[in-house]
Amino acid sequence: MLPARFAPVLFGLILSGLMSLVVSGISTYRATGLVDGFSVLWIGAWLAAWLVAFPLVLLVAPVTRRVVQRLVVTP
Repeated sequence: MLPARFAPVLFGLILSGLMSLVVSGISTYRATGLVDGFSVLWIGAWLAAWLVAFPLVLLVAPVTRRVVQRLVVTP
């Protein structure tokens, strides 16, 4: 188990991994169809996307939190 201070980074890692997995799968399918070697193409696209998505999530998350705080009413 990790200390709680790592929660935001772990959240970003998991979220960016899952989202980039789904989006790269859809994009790869739309670009190639179900061709031989689809899974290899998909994994390659996913890893490239994740390398961009993870740091981007870490950079954008604080801004997104502030925007959400301004858009909702807290009790």
